[in-house]
Amino acid sequence: MGRDLRIVDPHVHLWDLSRARYGWLQDNPLPNNPAGDMSPIAHQDYLLKDYLADTANWRVDKIVHVEAGQPRGAQLAETDWLQAMADGHSYPHGVVAGADLTDPDLDALLEAHAARPNVRGVRQIVCWHADPLKTYNPADPLLDPVWRAGFASLARHGLSFDLQLYPSQMASAVELADAHPDIPLIINHAGLPTDRDAQGMAVWRAGLKALAERPQVSIKVSGLGITDRAWTLHSIQPIVLQCIEAFGTQRAMFASDFPVERVHGTFDAFYSAFDAITRHFSAEERDRLFAANAEAIYRI
Repeated sequence: MGRDLRIVDPHVHLWDLSRARYGWLQDNPLPNNPAGDMSPIAHQDYLLKDYLADTANWRVDKIVHVEAGQPRGAQLAETDWLQAMADGHSYPHGVVAGADLTDPDLDALLEAHAARPNVRGVRQIVCWHADPLKTYNPADPLLDPVWRAGFASLARHGLSFDLQLYPSQMASAVELADAHPDIPLIINHAGLPTDRDAQGMAVWRAGLKALAERPQVSIKVSGLGITDRAWTLHSIQPIVLQCIEAFGTQRAMFASDFPVERVHGTFDAFYSAFDAITRHFSAEERDRLFAANAEAIYRI
């Protein structure tokens, strides 16, 4: 299974609960999480060995670690833990570090992150939704001038930004991309098409198309279980193909979002679906989607 595919997984989370506290995994009771019920993965470590066990049936050559929700003040410690891991084990090959772009000490944090050899960018989840059960933020960070000033500072440090947002925010993200063409943007989780009525899906498609017109924007086809909890190959196929149609086989990439997505399915299930959906693509196109684009975009 999958042994003919070279995989570079650009969206992995690891955590050691003895080293740091993750409220979304360790609070009792667990907070409502817009990504789903996290109880199956809560209160337990997820280390490199666990990820390698989950992916044992596949040829995963490289991974990119994406920040796992550490609060302001603890984000550099997460990066240093990962950098030490990379120095000892090669994994992770790239790191997307955590940063609060409204942090008064942001510039010093970005300078420190950028000084770690494996850091390529930062992420702060900016998802805002009118539905309180779906929102991650009390207000839309993309509309906050302090946040936008922080975003502008990424360019000085040569850092990309992982953009986890909802479709209703994509018009604002287009403006942000136009204002900062020198900052690479990587859309997370297929742009989270969460409103599945006709209007919601139209907003998602239009937002993808507009963002894809900006050459510095790419997309990770991942997190499909977040917005489709009872997903099947048939149900996710149009989402996957729409992302690839919008961004082309040069700027779309498959990712696992493990272990968060493990609450919605196995690595085997998700990657078997990606494999089946792209079976009619050329070998070169498949290599780009499964591996080479992630290497290029994250410079690993």
